[in-house]
Amino acid sequence: MGAMSETKIGGFALSIREAAVSLTGTAHDYDPVLDLVGDAHFVLIGEASHGTHEFYRERAAITQRLIAEKGFTVVAVEADWPDAYRVNRYVRGSDDDASGDQALSGFKRFPTWMWRNTEVLNFVEWLRRYNQKRRTKAGFYGLDLYNLSASIEAVISYLDRVDPEAAQRARARYACFDRFGWDTEYYGYVVGLNLTPSCERAILDQLQELQHKAAEYNKRDGRIPEDEFFYVLQNARLIKDAEVYYRSMFDGAVSSWNVRDRHMADTLDALLAHLNWSGEAIKAVIWAHNSHLGDARATSMGAQGELNVGQLVRERHGQQARLIGLTTYAGTVTAASDWDRPAERKRVRPALPHSYEELFHHTGRERFFLNMYGEKHLTEDLQGPYLERAIGVIYRPETERASHYFYALLPEQFDAVLHIDRTRALEPLDLSTEWQRGEEETFPSGL
Repeated sequence: MGAMSETKIGGFALSIREAAVSLTGTAHDYDPVLDLVGDAHFVLIGEASHGTHEFYRERAAITQRLIAEKGFTVVAVEADWPDAYRVNRYVRGSDDDASGDQALSGFKRFPTWMWRNTEVLNFVEWLRRYNQKRRTKAGFYGLDLYNLSASIEAVISYLDRVDPEAAQRARARYACFDRFGWDTEYYGYVVGLNLTPSCERAILDQLQELQHKAAEYNKRDGRIPEDEFFYVLQNARLIKDAEVYYRSMFDGAVSSWNVRDRHMADTLDALLAHLNWSGEAIKAVIWAHNSHLGDARATSMGAQGELNVGQLVRERHGQQARLIGLTTYAGTVTAASDWDRPAERKRVRPALPHSYEELFHHTGRERFFLNMYGEKHLTEDLQGPYLERAIGVIYRPETERASHYFYALLPEQFDAVLHIDRTRALEPLDLSTEWQRGEEETFPSGL
C-alpha cells in the first residue's frame, strides 16, 4: 500500500518542484497563501508535531497577515478554554497581567511547552500591540477540553460573584468528582466498568441552570456581561463534554477521539455565533495538529471511524474553509518520552521511505509552499495513499513507524502544504534540564 518506485519518486519530485513556491524569508513569502484563502472565513493551519520551532513561527507569520490584511479576528487553538481565555483577556487589554509571559502562566498542565514557548509569546505580544491601535480587536481562544478542574473553578468563581446561592449548588454538583481525587482517568475507568455512578446528571443540571438564568445574570454582571457569561457558559459545556470524554476513553480510542474533536468544532461554532453580534461573518484561524485539521476522511484514521475538526469544518462550512498542513523531513523536536515526563530536545529521524515527507525531501527545496487546491495534475501525482508522519507531545523514535505514521491521501486531506525540510526544536519558556542537554542534529551513517 502506498509504495513508490525510484522512478516514480523522481518524476513526482520534479512535478512538485515545478509547482511549489520557494519560501525565501521575504515579506512576500505568503502572498500565495493569501491568494489561496481569498474570501474564505476559515483557515486551518496544522503542524506535524507539537514541538517544532518553524511550525509555530511560520503559522504565526501567516496568521498575522490574515489578521492585518484579511480581517480575521479569531485565533482558535488546540488549547484548554480557560487557560487560553486568560491570554485572550491580555491581548484585548481587559486583564491585569503585566506581560504575555504572565498571561501564558495559566498553562500549567502537561505539555506546558505547547503554549508556553518563545514563538507563542512573540505572537501574543504582537497581537496585544496590534489590538491597542484598533477598535475591532482580534482574540485568542482555546478549543480543547482537558482542564476540567480549571473550568469548574471558573464556573464557581463567577457564581460566587453574581449568585452566591447558585454557587453553593454548583459546588455540591461538581463535588461528585471529589471521591475520585480529581483523577479524571480513574473516574472514567471506574465509571466505565459500572463500579460507581457517573457525574453526568449533576453536570447536566448545572449547565441547564446556567442556561436558564442567562438573561438574569447578564443584567446584573459587570462591564462586559455577555462576554463573561459566555466564557462561563462555555466552561460549563466543556465540563459536560469532558465528563463524556473521560468515560469514553475506556469504550475505545476512536470514541474518545471523536468526542474531543466534536467538542472542538462545536466550541468554534459557538464562539463564532457569540461574536457575530453585528451580523457580519467572523473570520477564524485555527491552530492544531495536522491530525486534527487535515480532513480525516482522507486518512487511515478516518477508515477506522475517526472524524476530526478539519472534516467537520468542511462539512459545516464547505468552500469557506481552507486547510493547510505543515511537514518536515528531519531535525530536532521538543517532545517527551512519555506522558507527564519532562520536555526533551530530541532528534527527528529522517522520514521513512514511501512517505510524503521523503517525496518532498527529494525535490531538493529547503522550504516551499505547495498549493494543491484545484491543481488536477499535481493532485493525481500526490494521490497515494502514502505514509505521513505525526509527532504529538510524545516522540518515540524507537517505534517510529508504529507510533508516528499513518496513511493519507494528501490532496484530499489538505488544500495546501508548507514543507520545511530541516527544522529545529521549539524553545520552551520553562527550560528543563533534559531540554537544555538536548541532542545534536546529526544522524548515524546508514540510518
